[in-house]
Amino acid sequence: MTKHQEYLSKRQLKKGTAGWILLAGLGVSYVISGDFAGWNFGIAQAGWAGFLIAAIAMAVMYITLVLSLAEMSAAIPAAGGGYSFARQAMGPTGGFVTGLAVLIEYALAPAAIVIFIGSAVNELIGIDGPVVYALFYAAFIGIHLFGVGEALKVMMVISGLAVLAIILTAVALIGHFDASNLFDIAPATAEATELLPFGWYGVWAALPFAMWLFLAVEGVPLAAEEAKDPAKDVPKGIIGAMIFLLVTAALVVFLLAGAAGSELIGASAVPLVDALKVTNNPTIATLVNMLGLAGLIASFFSIVYGYSRLVFALSRAGYLPKSLSLTSKNKVPSRALIVPGIFGFAVSLTGEGDLILAMAVVGATVSYALMSLSHILLRVKQPELARPYRTPGGIVTSAISLILSLVALTGVYAFDPSAFYMTFGLFVIGGVYYGLYSRNNLVASSAEEEFAMLSVAEQELNTDVG
Repeated sequence: MTKHQEYLSKRQLKKGTAGWILLAGLGVSYVISGDFAGWNFGIAQAGWAGFLIAAIAMAVMYITLVLSLAEMSAAIPAAGGGYSFARQAMGPTGGFVTGLAVLIEYALAPAAIVIFIGSAVNELIGIDGPVVYALFYAAFIGIHLFGVGEALKVMMVISGLAVLAIILTAVALIGHFDASNLFDIAPATAEATELLPFGWYGVWAALPFAMWLFLAVEGVPLAAEEAKDPAKDVPKGIIGAMIFLLVTAALVVFLLAGAAGSELIGASAVPLVDALKVTNNPTIATLVNMLGLAGLIASFFSIVYGYSRLVFALSRAGYLPKSLSLTSKNKVPSRALIVPGIFGFAVSLTGEGDLILAMAVVGATVSYALMSLSHILLRVKQPELARPYRTPGGIVTSAISLILSLVALTGVYAFDPSAFYMTFGLFVIGGVYYGLYSRNNLVASSAEEEFAMLSVAEQELNTDVG
């Protein structure tokens, strides 16, 4: 067995597990908890019309980003997703910074979500805190350890329950819709208006909350190496997920405030439940409260999957300790599941869910800018690259997502400067680690060399098995 064969034989994911429907389900699972809570605080920052402006801007950002990622994921079907695209476009350092940005998002987001899960469990059975956090991390990492096919199917069921809650809420509220309820927040200053009660600054500060309606859908390409036909399945999966999420976002943004009033929804910790209660739907409210927990669990469960594949890819390439990419007999990167899970659990003990999510958004927006730039650079530097799917609009589309992601990044500063600075502290720590250690321990000097090595070794392994 050659050196490359031996290296890869211990680092293999299960091929051909997920078709495009499972991948679309994964994309919806990543995001669905954002429909239940978090986004609505943007109404408190900007008023309903101001939040709608922010939500439309972020929807455009995600649509253009998703179309750019669809092209790159078909051309470069690697488990690293955005990291892999950036490394091919910008070299080892660009790949590391992009991978670190996605890792910050995907390692911190589950820690924030498990805190929200703890609050939901406390509402139901009166138990919260570290015990709940530990149980959820242990249970769902355990399910992932059984294998990706099993995990993705469980994820689809949980997401289906969450979507059912949104549909039930929409049906119950549509008869109570009154456009005047959308504008019941009084202007904060003499210069402000009924449409923008906190002015344009409020729209700016609302951008991070608008992102919660779509945050993490970009993680679908992390499943590329486990897809049945990556060149077709990943673009169809991520675009399908984005279309579905646009529909659910429109339902909650319009119907909740239109039925219950923007002031109430902007201050609510459980906006779907409170909207149902105020419109005299207590039975549905109780059911949706229980199903809302499924939404949180779906996002937690799927993002645990996402961070494991990212850590696997970064480790396999040598950016992180190589032991993290070792896979089990089920072809699952067990250490890449467990080690970040321990880190996330430790972070969750702070109980600062809002701060942690704001930091995750900083990581996300940095990664979006770098992935959009990667699309532009790959179009310019490698026009001959085989592209089974091509982004409509080409680099104009990715330029839009690049500009909007930078605007969204500044929005986090407008809302919470401390989250902005703390996240960049993590980038500094990561940069020091890269400069002192990982850049000297890469498996290959370029993305092309790494992919070629893995491709040859995999063919050799398959030949040996045959």
